[in-house]
Amino acid sequence: MLFMVHLAEFLAPEYSTSQNYISDLGIGPMTSRVIFTGAIIIFGLMALVAAALLRPRPGKSLVWMFLALSGIGAIGVGVFNEDYIPEVHALFAILAFLFGNSAAIYSSKMVRPPMSYLFILLGLIGLSALALLAGSTYLGLGAGGMERMVFYPAMFWAIGCGAYLFAEENRVTSC
Repeated sequence: MLFMVHLAEFLAPEYSTSQNYISDLGIGPMTSRVIFTGAIIIFGLMALVAAALLRPRPGKSLVWMFLALSGIGAIGVGVFNEDYIPEVHALFAILAFLFGNSAAIYSSKMVRPPMSYLFILLGLIGLSALALLAGSTYLGLGAGGMERMVFYPAMFWAIGCGAYLFAEENRVTSC
């Protein structure tokens, strides 16, 4: 997902990572629009698959539900771009950002330190940035820069958590 977002940014003339929202890529030139829209929808679908795989895990963890809601939000961002109905797009974006970063915090119960601390930190950074973004407080980063402070922690968590769970699964099955 991160690679595809960066590729779409490179292909969008006059796109500013500081001033433009990430979703502006979904209404830009055809090449960047197709890359961004495809990537965000595929990412959302992958989040739903991951949620389905996490649901039957032992314990009463609800991280799968947060991940599923975030995935639904991501799919909605791709299907309903900013030009469709801005309020619908914004609702899906909030769903993706809020529950993606909440999943990072909640997943700390599934992993051992120091990863649990890192996941909490990533989630807190993302949620704090979401609050600042909602209040139009950009701290010199611009709207696009602050939105990336919401987006990147959730993406780093998704990569880190997936790698951690994969490694744990392999460690358990190889004994």
